[in-house]
Amino acid sequence: MIDHVSVGTNDIIRAREFYDSVLSSIGMRLLQSDDHSADYGVASVLFSVETPLDGRPATRGNGVHIAFAVGTRELVETFHHTALAHGGRDAGLPGLRPEYDSHYFGAFVFDPDGNKIEAVTRSFQ
Repeated sequence: MIDHVSVGTNDIIRAREFYDSVLSSIGMRLLQSDDHSADYGVASVLFSVETPLDGRPATRGNGVHIAFAVGTRELVETFHHTALAHGGRDAGLPGLRPEYDSHYFGAFVFDPDGNKIEAVTRSFQ
């Protein structure tokens, strides 16, 4: 089981502006923040945006992405719309992805640092 997931940023203020809006649109809330990180959560999941402590620039890995499970297709659409409205770039419009599962409904975006994130549901609604 995963305890937490972190992505790097070179601009924590910009990342907070993006994730404050995007994650609240799917029910996650800011738990704590400082000059180097912002932690968001719901239930037992922790998602963190951090500046690297080793002083090197944050970079993203090729092929890495993080999917947030949501309860409805409407929340997938809200996630995508909110991300684009706050500086994200489209990486896959909301829709069914039958190549993954016949009920897989997801949307993909790149955050302002280029990290790929997704909202997904297998709900019929």
